[in-house]
Amino acid sequence: MINFPKIFKEDDKPAPPKFALPLLPLRDIVVFPHMVAPLFVGRTKSVHALADAMNKDKKVFLATQKKIEVDNPRVKDICTIGTVGNVLQLLRLPDGTVKALVEGIYRARIIRYLKNEDFLQVELESVVEPEISAAESVALSRAVIESFEKYATLNKNISKSLLSNAAAISNPSQLADTVATHFSFKIKDKQRLLEIMSPAKRLAFLLDLIKMEIDVFKMDQKIKGRVKNQMEKTQKSYYLNEQMRAIKKEMGVEESSGEELKELEKQIKRKRMSKEGAGKVRQEFKKLKMMTPMSAEATVVRNYIEWLISLPWFKRSKVLANIEEAEKILNEDHYGLEKPKERILEYLAVQVLVKKIRGPILCFVGPPGVGKTSLAKSVARATGRKFIRLSLGGVRDEAEIRGHRRTYIGAMPGKIIQSLKKAGVNNPVFCLDEVDKMSMDFRGDPSAALLEVLDPEQNYSFNDHYLDIDYDLSDILFITTANTLPEIPLPLQDRMEIIRLAGYTEYEKYNIARQFLVAKQIKANGLEGKDVRFSKNAILTIVNRYTRESGVRNLEREISSICRKIAREVVKSKTVGRLNVTSKSVNKFLGSPPFKVSQIDDKDQVGLVTGLAWTQVGGELLCIETLIMPGKGELIMTGKLGDVMKESAQAAVSYIRSRANRLMIEDKFYKKYDIHIHVPEGAIPKDGPSAGITICTSVVSALTKKPVHRDIAMTGEITLRGRILPIGGLKEKILAAHRGGIKKVIIPKENEKDIKDIPPSILKQIDIVLVEHMDDVLSPALILTEGDTLFKKEDISYGIMPEKTEHRTPLI
Repeated sequence: MINFPKIFKEDDKPAPPKFALPLLPLRDIVVFPHMVAPLFVGRTKSVHALADAMNKDKKVFLATQKKIEVDNPRVKDICTIGTVGNVLQLLRLPDGTVKALVEGIYRARIIRYLKNEDFLQVELESVVEPEISAAESVALSRAVIESFEKYATLNKNISKSLLSNAAAISNPSQLADTVATHFSFKIKDKQRLLEIMSPAKRLAFLLDLIKMEIDVFKMDQKIKGRVKNQMEKTQKSYYLNEQMRAIKKEMGVEESSGEELKELEKQIKRKRMSKEGAGKVRQEFKKLKMMTPMSAEATVVRNYIEWLISLPWFKRSKVLANIEEAEKILNEDHYGLEKPKERILEYLAVQVLVKKIRGPILCFVGPPGVGKTSLAKSVARATGRKFIRLSLGGVRDEAEIRGHRRTYIGAMPGKIIQSLKKAGVNNPVFCLDEVDKMSMDFRGDPSAALLEVLDPEQNYSFNDHYLDIDYDLSDILFITTANTLPEIPLPLQDRMEIIRLAGYTEYEKYNIARQFLVAKQIKANGLEGKDVRFSKNAILTIVNRYTRESGVRNLEREISSICRKIAREVVKSKTVGRLNVTSKSVNKFLGSPPFKVSQIDDKDQVGLVTGLAWTQVGGELLCIETLIMPGKGELIMTGKLGDVMKESAQAAVSYIRSRANRLMIEDKFYKKYDIHIHVPEGAIPKDGPSAGITICTSVVSALTKKPVHRDIAMTGEITLRGRILPIGGLKEKILAAHRGGIKKVIIPKENEKDIKDIPPSILKQIDIVLVEHMDDVLSPALILTEGDTLFKKEDISYGIMPEKTEHRTPLI
């Protein structure tokens, strides 16, 4: 360890451990050891303290006040650690104040205040600094000097001689005090530096302060430079504009802005607009003529006028009135989809009879890939209108619909007005795609802004924030598309006519592929003119074994994949003969099929029942398994089930307990056995009440040891009394059962009205069983051996369920 001794002058020998000195309170300054500073002293006690020091050994204690606004500081207002200093020079000024030149010598701490009426006098003790290692001293000193030099390169007020003097100091304590005097740190930071006794800690803290000062100085210079450049740019632009104006005036050339204003005025006179719009344009044009052409406000006004005169106020497409031709076009573009086609043709028929009819608001709801957006395009072609598509997926700003107000820089109208400007007519087919994918945040709710757009009673006076005048949207045929209806707010649903597009059947997919997709992909992959043919079995193989969807997107991708492989073979072998795609060659082109033709199990099993579920992409088969194990009557449910589905399982078990005697199930089974209900594919969340009868059948099968028919599927909600309540998504569920090879489907009696929506070709292949009570479900579902019965002949119930009759009164 190296101990650096303090260096004193001959008359400045170290003070005794405790000594008394007059106190000079300082305001807005901290005096460090080895620092020479001029002080202007005006307070009476401070002047008397300096006088006492000059009469003795010229020593005075310099301590900083905590608050500079205090004129008569007390003990609590003065810092306890300060600097013992020498008074080098004293000069009395004409106004009665005294100018003193003082030099700091070493640190000291106040022990107590001594009684003195003329000035503040304190008893002090000198402060001993801890030792510091040579390596740490050199490292910290070097870092401080380097930072000081870096600051000096930015601040030109620090001279090179000052840098060289600082670099020559070998004592780390003296170096920290000397460098700190040349920075304009905050008083509290300077006082903290003074109070740190360890030279190592003091140098480290000083280093942090210098780095912060460098960053602040750089930022200050950057801001000043930016302001200066902006001012120079503005002045230069103004000077050049004035010069250009003077040159044009001398040459006798009329300014181009005048010509542009005349041309704009001609466009305004020619444009046919609404009364409100015409008045607004004339008012804004009058303001524009009074403005300087190069001003920012003139650009805003000019853009506004150009937007108003570019809109199709009264320009419209001629709507086709030929119903037969429109029907032909719709059938050419799409196979099936009878309900939306029928609604469009009804609209055209009314249009023929009534010359003015407000455009309907249609909403196509269905799984992905069933042709919602392409159907909207076909509607435009069938009616002879222009087509506009606006995707609302991910839109979360209300201004996307209504636009921004003109007070904002770069303001523009909303997407509705922008799209009409591009179309050039005021009666297009406007497709608002993915209306269920909108979200909301602090910027507003776009679905709320659509309430006015999609309301036939309001949209004749749609007010865009940018235009700030009414615009008529009532001639537009709005068509919205969505995958799921619950995601659309109820007020918005109320303004639209909902048309559901269910998933395609196997027969419909075959016809779509044969009539549309195959020809499209043959052309897209450069095989047009080549004799490429897909057999019926080949298309059905792709549909059944390579896709599992409600729409036809994956079907089109698989056909495209086959066409690409055929194109490669044609280029490679230069074959020009007929190319037949059969079911065998499909396996060659696409590899092993990912799906089975049938999803049902290979054999009838106990406790395994096939249910039906609805998803956003269509219907799905949902297997439910039940195991009975010795235990304490615990009901275990697994498979990531939602609360509603768990409650359905509890209701099913309660119903079984109430009917245990009639079902010939062991009494107290709910105390002796644990029931484990599992729904496979556990990573996928599942919820809803429609699996109630499926769960009940599975549990009854497990308790009675009777297997369930593997080719039966079922769906329905169960009550505690065994009633079967209706469910939703019946068509999608029946289509899923058909795809999975199911032969019989059990559905609630109250869903009989929905059977008409199912294609007749499907109904011929599936036996639909309508049920009202759980007893009606168990009889056809469970497999009974010869002589075996499901129910006791004498019904000894618990008084909860009445004997089943031919007509059952609904329980309330």
